[in-house]
Formats: sequence, C-alpha cells, structure tokens
Amino acid sequence: MLFIPITIGAAGLQVARNAMQRTLLAGGGPWGATLVRFLFGLPFSLVFVAIAFALWPDASAHFSGRFWTMAAIGAAAQIGATAALLVSIHRAGFGLAAIFQQSSLPFAALLGWLALGEGLSATGWIGVAMASMGLFVLAWPKSGAAALGSASGVWLGLVSGAFYAVALNTFRVANLTVEPDHPMVAAVLTTSTTQAMQTCALVLWLLARDRAALVAVLKAWRQSLSAGFFGAAASALWLMALGLAPAGQVRAVGVVEMPIAAAA
Repeated sequence: MLFIPITIGAAGLQVARNAMQRTLLAGGGPWGATLVRFLFGLPFSLVFVAIAFALWPDASAHFSGRFWTMAAIGAAAQIGATAALLVSIHRAGFGLAAIFQQSSLPFAALLGWLALGEGLSATGWIGVAMASMGLFVLAWPKSGAAALGSASGVWLGLVSGAFYAVALNTFRVANLTVEPDHPMVAAVLTTSTTQAMQTCALVLWLLARDRAALVAVLKAWRQSLSAGFFGAAASALWLMALGLAPAGQVRAVGVVEMPIAAAA
C-alpha cells in the first residue's frame, strides 16, 4: 500500500507544475510550454538518479530493447498529453481541463487490462467506475449555464487523458524492465531517460518549426526552473508508484489531484 502516499505526493506536485506551466503558454506556445517541463526538469532528474544510486548502491540498470521501446512510446505519449492539457487549460479553464484530463483513470485501467493483462479485482473495477462517474458529475454544467466551456478545450482534455493512460502503462513496463527490485531507482532512471528523449525531440521540432518559441523558453529560464523541479519530482513519484502497483490503481488514487487542483 506504499504506492498510495507516494501517488498523493505526486498529484500535489503535478498540480503545482501545471499551474506554473500555465503562465508560460503565452510566451512559448503549447510546445514551448511543454518543453519547459522536460528541459528544465532534466537536470533535477539527473540529480535524483545520483541520490537514488547513493541510497541503493546495489541497484543496477538493464537497458534492454524492451525498455527503450516502452520508454520511447511513453515519452511520445506524455509530450502529446502535456501539450493537449495546456491548450485545454487555456481554452476551457484550469479546473475543467483538470477534470477531463482525469479521464486517464478509466483509460489506464482498461489499457492495462487489455494490453498488459493487469486486470483489477471486482472491487477495484467498481471503484474505477465510481470515481469516473464522480468526475462526470463534476464536469456536468450547472442548470441554465452556458456551454460546457470551450468544446475544443473539453475534447483536448479527453485526448490528454488518453495519452496519459498510454504513458502510465508503458512507463510501468519500462520501470519493471530496467530495475524490478528497486522502484525508486527504476523511477528516476526512467524519468531521466524519457526526459532526455523528450527534450531532444522538442528542441529539434522548435528549431525546425518555431525558433521564436524556443528563444522565449530559454529567456524564461528563471521562471521555468520551478516548473521543471516540480515536474521532475512529480514524474519520479508517479513512476515509483507505477513500480509498486498497476496503472489503474495508481491513477485511481491520483484522482485526489482534483480537490488539490480546485484549491489551486
């Protein structure tokens, strides 16, 4: 049950990161704001790797082809999820986007069952269904209210949730492949590796398509360091939880992000 407090910590850090990234959207656009998470999180992730190996010197890394495949798929899915979420926040508002991004809960549980064979117990499935219904109730418009935010913002929130579900499950496989006996070491190794992939991919993309956004990101490095730290810390805790429990269970506990986001 250790994954429960770890997931709660990850959810709180993720809300802080999302709130900080939101302020960076105007300067660098969605792809620039997405780069912030990975570029400025990477140095912190590497520090976390050093700390983890200092704490568990007997740990080792197994960078197999399966690890690289799962890490690459998860890295790409996480890029798409982050960009979709940021645009959703911009169009539909922070609270509503956060609700629809939580659609990763049923998506993660179903994908883990269908693709990885990690089915939940009957009680677990009932819990997933109840939490999903609760999110639906939260998103339902008030009587007499106008349209449910921006339609495109809502759909992008759902897209973000689907991509996050893919990332959660592939990162879990990557974790168990690279170091199955030390969840924290596996988490920081997977985090740093995927953030390096994501940073390279986004820098190359912006160099080719939007150099102004890349310049804006680099100029905002002081404001971006805090978002990078919270992003790296949140990712490390999410991945540590995924090393201890299936993605569906981790994502279900992660719904605690909603009251935290509401307070934010």
